[in-house]
Amino acid sequence: MKRRAFLLGLILLAACKPGDPAADAPRPREVTDASVAQFCGMTLTEHAGPKGQIFVRGLPNPYWFATVRDAFGFTMLQETPKAISAMYVSDMARAKNWDQPEPGMWVEAHQAYFVIGSRRRSGMDSDEAIPFSDAAAARAFADANGGRVVRFADMPRDYILATTPGEK
Repeated sequence: MKRRAFLLGLILLAACKPGDPAADAPRPREVTDASVAQFCGMTLTEHAGPKGQIFVRGLPNPYWFATVRDAFGFTMLQETPKAISAMYVSDMARAKNWDQPEPGMWVEAHQAYFVIGSRRRSGMDSDEAIPFSDAAAARAFADANGGRVVRFADMPRDYILATTPGEK
């Protein structure tokens, strides 16, 4: 009986591991007229297309991004904070309005499927990494608009950090 109680105690103790990072992550915020893009300094409502937000541990508010490509860039640049607790991107699989995705249309970036190299341009008129919560929706978008589907971990650094003609 003592052995059974001891084993039960070990099982319960093992179940009490530190919090799941996803459970501890802040919830996504909604875009407002006060949501200012980190790199261009303009409000997100001034830009069409998918957007991003990144929460850094210890900061109450997210960094906002007018494009998903900019949000990825933030994670790759040497001089930006690396203690990221959550990254959300517009879920274009559920959004009805390309220009301004509706409230609640967010997907955690690590769970998303991204179409890169498509004919669709970002709100900054540059290449975009277009996020979808659903793999089939991402493939259908790529079939209709060109491009290929990649996951977060497979996002090509040179696609994100490359400059295109006209960009400085």
